[in-house]
This record gives sequence, structure tokens and C-alpha cells, in this order.
Amino acid sequence: MLHESVFRTTDLPVDARFEAWAERMSGTHAPMRLTSDRTADYRGHQRVIGLGDVTVWPATFDQLVFHRTPKLVRQSDPETYHLSLLLKGEGAADWGRQQAAYRINDFHINSSSQSWEVHTGSDPVTVVGIEVPRALVAVPGNRADQVLGSLISGREGIGALLAQFLLQLVADTSAHQPADAPRLGTVVADLVTALFAHAVDAGPQVPQETRGRTLTLQVKTFIRRHLGDPDLTPAGIAAAHHISRSYLYRLFQAEGLAVASYIRDQRLEHARRDLADPRLRALPIHAVAARRGFPRAAEFTRAFRTAYGLPPSEVREQSLTEGQGVRGA
Repeated sequence: MLHESVFRTTDLPVDARFEAWAERMSGTHAPMRLTSDRTADYRGHQRVIGLGDVTVWPATFDQLVFHRTPKLVRQSDPETYHLSLLLKGEGAADWGRQQAAYRINDFHINSSSQSWEVHTGSDPVTVVGIEVPRALVAVPGNRADQVLGSLISGREGIGALLAQFLLQLVADTSAHQPADAPRLGTVVADLVTALFAHAVDAGPQVPQETRGRTLTLQVKTFIRRHLGDPDLTPAGIAAAHHISRSYLYRLFQAEGLAVASYIRDQRLEHARRDLADPRLRALPIHAVAARRGFPRAAEFTRAFRTAYGLPPSEVREQSLTEGQGVRGA
């Protein structure tokens, strides 16, 4: 069996989980600054499989924003390419002038030698990550960097070959001996090289809708970060992203959503989580409502009951009672 290490945030105290996950992610790829709207009880699970100089790591984790800043690049650069095969959820990357959004079975690619920002969606994502030293990607000069920002599918061509190899590998490592690890790493590096070379030769194949999907994910992140602002409106959101309200509406309509409904649903869901958080049990319900953008308690109670079938007070009582039962078990 190949050697692998396993990390689960649920093995740690609740208040230590996000910090530990951030440290784990920085150690897996390169130093990063991580932010999330799920820091109160962060859920993440990662396996790290060493293949000589190459590392493969399947993982599932809550919403996250990865920031690889110019300062962090200057401070530490392991000179690796990172690829993530997206298996569940959604994600987008921003390199300043270049953006990319990813669908299921797409490869996201970045370099530890460049700054970037990666967003995942509000739901947990599942990926298979790869870390490959730049020196092992045998594409001449800086041409390999042209792949950054390209939309590379894992459903066809060389991308499908790499995806199938990765999925078979992570599904059952018992079929291999530790001595096989470097050879398997060479196979991964060769497939990545072929993938990069093909992408460079084919040229960028980024569909027109990519920028829109990327922007939608960024807008959703902005909304979740500003739920406490009672003046969070479509007009304000559009202005913050330098787009018109009509374009904002079209972005959300493409996903079957309405902007105002999305804001309301996110406020209610985050308020429900706050009510279930034992660390916030002393915070009055009207204060929970206000911190999530509901300045009028009666309005919050009506909307909450409509959404969840119970008033906020009963949801809090049930959640805290269940939590005490688990601790007492």
C-alpha cells in the first residue's frame, strides 16, 4: 500500500479547526492566506499520497477563499504547479487580468510562483489535487505558464487520461507497493506535461460564459461577507462590482436565482447557524437577526418561520438540547 496521511478537522476542537485546516493547506501547496464564512465549525478532510517528488491529495472541504499574495510568493516559493480536478461543487480563480471558472470534471491549474485568488462556492467541494515541481513539467521556457487560466476538461483527450488515472489511484492505493510511488509520480508528471503541451499548442479555449460564471461566484462571496449590512441591495452590489443592475440580474437568472431572494436565503441560513451555535447562546435573538441584516425582529421572525416552519426561539432550543444530548452521550 502507498504511504498516505489523513487529516480531518473533526478530530480537533471546534475552535481549532479552521486554523488547522489553513495550516494544512499552506503546507500541502504553498503559503496562503485563507478566509471562509464557515470558520466557526470548519469541516475538511484530506488524504495526502506521496509519489516521490509528486503529491496527490483528494479532499473535501467547506467554502473557502485561497489568497496567494505577491508578498507570500516573495517570501516562499516551492516552485510547483498545482492542479485540482473538481469532482463536486464549484470554483473560480482570479490572476488579476485573467479569470477562470470551473465545472465538474474540469482541471483548475495555478503556480506557486504567481499570485492568485481562488474562490469555492457556498457548498462543500471535493477535489483531487496534484502538486508537481515545475522542473518536472517538460514544456520549454515559460510556455507552461500560458496554461494558467485555461479551461481544461477532464472529460476528454489527455485531460480524461489524467483524470481517470487519478481517480483509479485514489480509489484504491492498496494495489501498489511503496516502491511504486516514484514510478507513479513519473506517470503523473508525464501526463501533466502532455496536458500542458496540448493546451499550449491548442491555444486558449475559454468559452464566453467563463467570465460571467466567475463574476457570479465572486458576487456570491461578496454577499455572504456583507449579510450584516441592512442596505445590501442589488444596486449596491452592482456598483461594488462595476456592473449594471440588469447585468447582475442576468448573472443570477442564468443559475435560476433572483438576487434579492439569494440575499434573504443566505441571511436566514446564516442566522439559523448562529442560533444553533452554542457559543452564541447568550446573544439575544434580535441581536442574531441584526447581525445578519434583519434590523426589525418581527420581520425576521416571520421570514424565519416561513423558511423553516418554526420560530427562531424553538430552533435555538432544539439545537442546544440536541447538542447537550450529544455531549452527554
